[in-house]
Amino acid sequence: MQIVETTNEGLKRGYTVTISAKDISARIESEVQKIAPQMRMPGFRPGKVPANLVKKMHGPALHSEALNATVQESVDSLIKEKELRPAIRPDVRLAPEYEEGKDAELTIELEILPAIEVPSTEGFKLERLVVPVSDEKVDESLAELAKNQKSFKDAAKTKKAAEGDQLIIDFVGKLDGEPFEGGSAEGQPLEIGSGRFIPGFEEQLTGVKTGEEKTITVTFPEDYPAQHLAGKEVTFDVTVQQVKVPAETTVDEDFAKSLGLEGLDQLKGLLRGQLEQETNGLTRTQMKRQLLDQLAGAHDFPVPPSMVEAEFNQIWAQLQQEASREEDPEAALKEIEAEKDDYRAIAERRVRLGLLLSEIGQINGVTVSDQEMQMLVMQAAQQYRPEDRERFMQFVSQDPMAAAQLRAPLYEDKVVDFLFDKAEITEREVTREELEAAIEAEDSSAEAKPAAKKAPAKKAPAKKAPAKKAEAAPAEDKPAAKKAPAKKPAAKKEAAPEGEAKPAAAKKAPAKKAPAKKPAAKAE
Repeated sequence: MQIVETTNEGLKRGYTVTISAKDISARIESEVQKIAPQMRMPGFRPGKVPANLVKKMHGPALHSEALNATVQESVDSLIKEKELRPAIRPDVRLAPEYEEGKDAELTIELEILPAIEVPSTEGFKLERLVVPVSDEKVDESLAELAKNQKSFKDAAKTKKAAEGDQLIIDFVGKLDGEPFEGGSAEGQPLEIGSGRFIPGFEEQLTGVKTGEEKTITVTFPEDYPAQHLAGKEVTFDVTVQQVKVPAETTVDEDFAKSLGLEGLDQLKGLLRGQLEQETNGLTRTQMKRQLLDQLAGAHDFPVPPSMVEAEFNQIWAQLQQEASREEDPEAALKEIEAEKDDYRAIAERRVRLGLLLSEIGQINGVTVSDQEMQMLVMQAAQQYRPEDRERFMQFVSQDPMAAAQLRAPLYEDKVVDFLFDKAEITEREVTREELEAAIEAEDSSAEAKPAAKKAPAKKAPAKKAPAKKAEAAPAEDKPAAKKAPAKKPAAKKEAAPEGEAKPAAAKKAPAKKAPAKKPAAKAE
């Protein structure tokens, strides 16, 4: 293998690698020797098929496999010989004029990780803002929980249903006078004003009383999932079994037991633990951002443009998605477009911090164990359909970059915890509002000056052990706090019964056995 360096500019490297035809041929011969004993061919005893016949039958496949394997070995050898630390996968191209039986010429281009001065793990001074969870906060959470746990009690038979009341109804839906599949239910609860059913359904039941029968007419929306109902006018024969009115929820032992707990003390303990977990998470975020700011302010070195571009593209895609959900998407897009350079600077800062954290972790022996990695893979696999999970887990096991991406957040947290242990930390009690304001202020400060310029870091020794690919850009150092159109995420919707989401399309058992599967509701 012959290597000629063609590019050496900054972090960019380029090489021409020539693989001799002799080496490729030797690889083919080696493969032939492996498979020949397994070959069977009429006229020859098992394992006695001549090598020339094996090559004649499988020549193209053997050559392709041998060439691919030789190219990969050549790239690996180049990286080892030149002591390169690739930032991303090298771009490898085979000369288009290559023909079988001739030398193979490769063009290899890549970006390498910068040499980083060994970062100091001493001297960090951090302030931990602590939010004590008071009994009053626990009581507020308890009251909010009780408020969200709606309950109803039977109303007098003369009570006319109003908004906020609950009806227990039976109904049969008809299209052109004929019942349609999935259009019936018995004992179906419906809160008037909830907006769970198609427009016009709930409104027409306002004023009904227990025992009343009523036929209502509604029109399915044009974009309704079941195409044979979309835009169609249908009727529903409704029987009101019971009108119920809201009942006040009393916070007591019975209330706690209705939630499956032993009693009120256990419920309060759980709520206190939840509040503490939330505030502890905010405290960690605030401390981590202090730490990242101090790291960024103490180091400045060139970062691979390809890594910055990849990070920027991720940030930009997120911002565009958020902007598209704004009331005026065009204006929101113009706003972020005007600050595009700022976001690119943020991407550069995040990449630099990611490299620093990776370097600190490697130097100080921070690792993610095999058991921890296995848990990460299993957790990530849960987002896929059951039949695809095994394939995902196999993909991660075979793709180092996919595994690195999955490992990155946990690795980063472990490095941050390591630095926390080394830091000088003072504590101060604050309110939750003050803690959130501090995080907001740190966001703005970090993004106003995304990459503090310091004297270039002294280069590390050339014989430094190769670093792993940077694990990740810091998770907390995100651009969302900038002037991005940060629309609040929609509140989690209640799980709509399948029949409500796709009424008539559901091929299910009769409504009697599954009262939730009905056509009148819309997806929540």
